[in-house]
Amino acid sequence: MTRFSLPTRRALAAVPATAVLVLLPTVAYAHVGVSPDTTAAESYASLTFRVPTESDNASTEQLVVDLPTDTPFLSVTPRSLPGWDVEVEVEKLDEPFEVEGATVDEAPARVTWTAQKGHEVPPHEYQEFAVRVGALPAEGTEVVLPAHQTYTDGSVVDWDDLVGDDGKEPEAPAPVFTTTAAEGDGHGATAGHTDTAAAGADGAAAAADEPAVDPVGRWLGAAGILVGAVGIGVALVTRRRV
Repeated sequence: MTRFSLPTRRALAAVPATAVLVLLPTVAYAHVGVSPDTTAAESYASLTFRVPTESDNASTEQLVVDLPTDTPFLSVTPRSLPGWDVEVEVEKLDEPFEVEGATVDEAPARVTWTAQKGHEVPPHEYQEFAVRVGALPAEGTEVVLPAHQTYTDGSVVDWDDLVGDDGKEPEAPAPVFTTTAAEGDGHGATAGHTDTAAAGADGAAAAADEPAVDPVGRWLGAAGILVGAVGIGVALVTRRRV
């Protein structure tokens, strides 16, 4: 009978657990997925897309995420990612709607991240792409965010399939999540206000580097520009006097 010392037995006992830990990332990162920091209706959410490179000999060089057009986001702010360029495309809506007395006829339609040379995601590694969006639609809405992953060899993987009636996960499932009840007073007003404040705190440091698209803000921003110009003029006059 072969005997092992105590350290050896401990090492052997750890092998199964270690093997599981090594295998877990392979399973978890098998497809492009989205992780929202909140799913509360009428709130602002930070969406993180985890994108693995499954190819053995090509790297991921671009990610395109399609945004909902039936329940559009009026505010979309990507988080800056070193070595990657990001663009938010705005398109006309099929059915304009009213927001605070103004007619909105366009909204962000997609976000595109493109790697600068040398910053592509290598084989069997992954990258995370984040964007803050709002406000989320009503409780129970399935938010589908089809993603399109381009490799350096020219191939494109479309992660846009939905779960069928049989309940089985498709081969290339689209990133998706379902909204839940609004927070705060149950009507979403408090939740929306709180998340908007949080969005300002989270994005203040990177505001200069992050392209933000907010159609409603375009109208409200004109008054802010005027006030800001007056403030700058007063500051300059004060400096000269000093």
